[in-house]
Amino acid sequence: MNRSARQESPAWSPCRRQEHRGGQSHSLDAAQHRLGSRTRDSRAGSGPTHHKTARSKRHLEGVLKKYTNLFQGWQSRYFVLDPELGQLQYYLNELSKSQRPPRGSLPLLGAMVVSSDEFPFMFTFQSTTGDSYKLRALDAKEQELWMTQLQLCSRRHSDSNAETSSPDSLDHNDENTDSEDNEEEDLGVLDDQRSIIIHLLSQLKLGMDLTRVVLPTFILEKRSLLEMYANFMAHPDMFLSITSGCTPEERIIRFVEYYLTAFHEGRKGAVAKKPYNPILGENFHCSWYVPRDRVRPLRTTNCSGPNSAPTDTSNPPRSSQLGVDGSRRNSDCYCVRFVAEQVSHHPPVSGFYCECKEKGMCVNTHIWTKSKFMGMSVGVSMVGEGVLYLLEHDEEYVFTLPCAYARSILTVPWVELGGKVTINCAKSGYSATVTFHTKPFYGGKVHRVTAEVKHTHTGNIVCKAQGEWNGVLEFTYNNGENKVIDTSRLPVVKKKIRPLEKQDQYESRRLWQHVTASLKSGNMDAATEHKHCLEERQRSEGKQRAAARVPWKPKYFMKEHERNA
Repeated sequence: MNRSARQESPAWSPCRRQEHRGGQSHSLDAAQHRLGSRTRDSRAGSGPTHHKTARSKRHLEGVLKKYTNLFQGWQSRYFVLDPELGQLQYYLNELSKSQRPPRGSLPLLGAMVVSSDEFPFMFTFQSTTGDSYKLRALDAKEQELWMTQLQLCSRRHSDSNAETSSPDSLDHNDENTDSEDNEEEDLGVLDDQRSIIIHLLSQLKLGMDLTRVVLPTFILEKRSLLEMYANFMAHPDMFLSITSGCTPEERIIRFVEYYLTAFHEGRKGAVAKKPYNPILGENFHCSWYVPRDRVRPLRTTNCSGPNSAPTDTSNPPRSSQLGVDGSRRNSDCYCVRFVAEQVSHHPPVSGFYCECKEKGMCVNTHIWTKSKFMGMSVGVSMVGEGVLYLLEHDEEYVFTLPCAYARSILTVPWVELGGKVTINCAKSGYSATVTFHTKPFYGGKVHRVTAEVKHTHTGNIVCKAQGEWNGVLEFTYNNGENKVIDTSRLPVVKKKIRPLEKQDQYESRRLWQHVTASLKSGNMDAATEHKHCLEERQRSEGKQRAAARVPWKPKYFMKEHERNA
């Protein structure tokens, strides 16, 4: 990657949760204090809005219009925002607010507050339970006040609930083997969908940035981009074997072998679909457990050292031997942890970090996805880089990522990788160049990839590879040996993930659960509505931070210049 591209996407490094949260909570509380202390006499409906400052400056109550149903329409109800209790409650009127239980209530934790153009001064309060209130204020200022307070209180409770959600403090005993099947079985674009795409294409120009273009819901894949990055670790045994190499040459070859087999699992099925665009602050956690006897150097027989093991010349192990069923998780397994987070919205930057403490290795990556319109294709550039750290050997391997293309978007769209990427280890002087070849307009094969590993100072080529990144790969080494890897036959180790009810509200599976459920049931209208709510919440929270001058700070990552400041 050239220097200008690297400068476009600033480096992000993982940090402990506690390093950020103190400062961020303080900033949010300061913003809440300023907003909560505003005095207002405006009215919504027939009753006043009050601020109760004895317990909390965020306490708010007053009359709002609530949509009941098609026959009863909008009715005035008395609402109480109780941040201490963590609920938005409502009563028939102010006189009845002492009754218990209230006429209705929804939890603040994880709730979304979204403005609506359906009626003047309307907004929706949607809880994580799936229930929601459609509400209307008297005027724009009253709408802003309620939305601001609800958003801040929701965030406050969410932050408080997530205080123990750092990668080190997550209870991994709660994790279960992932049972989700993301296989996309669609046959392509349907006739009614094609007309929508044609209309969209008519408004685009070649080379146009698609970052802010709203794409139709039916092209969505049922997972977040953050979760797709986790699939780079579908073969953690190959990843862990890198540091077991006895020489720098062997270690970079192991890395190239892992790298070339890391992409096929990210694509489920032949039809190209688009993962959810992560919202700011979204994060994804998972783990893999790899039996120790499956991690070893694959070529050298005279290895010695803490990570050495006998040479394995057998066929790839069956999935059951790799502990896919979760039967071996403790002393006889290595544990690999993964965390990803959307650290920036404009530009859209994701950071992900993966480590195995026992093997003394970790990967830190930041990616800025830039998409553009290319006629009958959409191209996505992965601006950024990753660094593999092998602590035992004091080596760092800097690598880049290929571009992705969605081809034939009007018929049966399919994914193609393209471009030249590099892998460099400054300490050892070894480097690799990997080229993902796009299919020629006439003839030629698809998904072709070639690679070359050499010692930079001497120019000696130590390994060559060719084949298909989602098929058969052939490796030729400088000692005359050859090896063939069929990616379609490699055993996939399923990740471990916590159930939805134990996830934080900003974790990908829980955050997108209603969109995913709607897509699975084929209800595109519901999926679109849930997606719209998430996007509106992101916009509203962004406006609120800008108004309160509260900078965004991620939970798990920080920019390099902030770390070094």
